[in-house]
Amino acid sequence: MDLNDKQIQIIITAERLFAERGFDGTSVRDIAHEAGVNIAMISYYFGSKEKLMEALLEWRVGEIKIRVESLIKDNRYTPLEKVNMLIDEHIDRAMQKQSFHKIMVSVQVTNKNPSILKAANKVKVRNAKVIAELIKDGQKKGVFKKNIDLILMLNTLVGTVNQNMMSLDYYREFNGQMDMTDESFQIVIKKRLSIHIKKLFKAMLTNES
Repeated sequence: MDLNDKQIQIIITAERLFAERGFDGTSVRDIAHEAGVNIAMISYYFGSKEKLMEALLEWRVGEIKIRVESLIKDNRYTPLEKVNMLIDEHIDRAMQKQSFHKIMVSVQVTNKNPSILKAANKVKVRNAKVIAELIKDGQKKGVFKKNIDLILMLNTLVGTVNQNMMSLDYYREFNGQMDMTDESFQIVIKKRLSIHIKKLFKAMLTNES
């Protein structure tokens, strides 16, 4: 999306408030106050709170499509290496942009606003279609199996990462890591998530054990 600095400022503010208070619990007035703009500016740029949420979804998720398209054209990596890179990048995004991922979970779990759910599904389907092209490329090269259920595979990635992000203290306590610094724990969990999901994807995509 081609956004100016003021639009990005409003979107980032809305993202934080939506994550903290929920979509229904956040008013346009709240967003305007926190962003240091007037309500008329938000109306001018986005039209409504729903359209602002749609812009947030497009802004955050749109970069994935561009990234996958560039990977498809990049012949330096094998199909499996490309998939592994997408896995690591998804984990990084989830950990660095926790507010947005909290919003995505809330939108899909509560399902209170059909228009927002529709907008979320739209960007997800668009990204899934371009990822499907990457998978097809691997199939053409004989690296990936046929008859892969792409959506179930992507849900495995997103669901595993989201569930883990929502239960970090549970994970730390069970594994005796409560005394670790947050920074050290982040390094550990990112590595373990990466290894775990890559093993699952390798089993789903290839004939290798």
